[in-house]
Amino acid sequence: MVDIKEYTAILDKFNFDVPPVGVKFLSKPPDMVERIDENMALCEMLKAAQEGNTFFADAENHACEAGLYVLGQGDMAEPYINGEFGAGLKIFKDPRSAARLYHHIPKIGKGVVNYIALSPLDKLPFEPDVLIIMADTNQTEILLRASSYRTGKMWVSKFTPAIGCAWTFTYPYLTGELNYFITGLGHGMKRRKLFPEGRQIISIPFDLLPSLLETLQDMPWVLPAFKPDGMEFVGRLVDKLGLKRPS
Repeated sequence: MVDIKEYTAILDKFNFDVPPVGVKFLSKPPDMVERIDENMALCEMLKAAQEGNTFFADAENHACEAGLYVLGQGDMAEPYINGEFGAGLKIFKDPRSAARLYHHIPKIGKGVVNYIALSPLDKLPFEPDVLIIMADTNQTEILLRASSYRTGKMWVSKFTPAIGCAWTFTYPYLTGELNYFITGLGHGMKRRKLFPEGRQIISIPFDLLPSLLETLQDMPWVLPAFKPDGMEFVGRLVDKLGLKRPS
């Protein structure tokens, strides 16, 4: 079991504008946090946690069918699935293209998750299944580089024009893959004006979190080539390896 609070110091070094949010998927109601007393969309729950609130929600707390759908707690009405709604919103040209959305969306199986708990990192009372971070480009570069520093893995961003909550919450949990996307792209989040545009939302699943946080403690955050004498450093390395200097 990971004690996420042991890593708070390393994440605090980023000076994020808003705190990272831990997410827990549960089959039974948790006893460590209270149930939220209002209804909202799943993406709005992320915003509420970023604002300092710790809570859990059940199916009755969801004000958007998409959240229930991706958590496996409900089905989508036929006009969503057949594409009429997406085409009507002009997100897609016609129902046939809008209907393809539901062939891509990652969703948790029914009966697996009945409750979802969210908390900002500094109040986290549970080991998260997914840690969600909102970062600027420089912070994102460090986090993504940490994800590939030891392994050389490719960075891959998965997203769709709508139901962005699936790629934020359920995709990392189901696949074990880190995911990221730029705020301002998803229809629901943009329509609700939840997040400043041009930031990156980075979702880190529980099985990657320990190694990524450990790597952040070991690797250089600012690469030598990015420092004021970066070109001189690159030149010395080129000479050392017997390569031709770039023009």
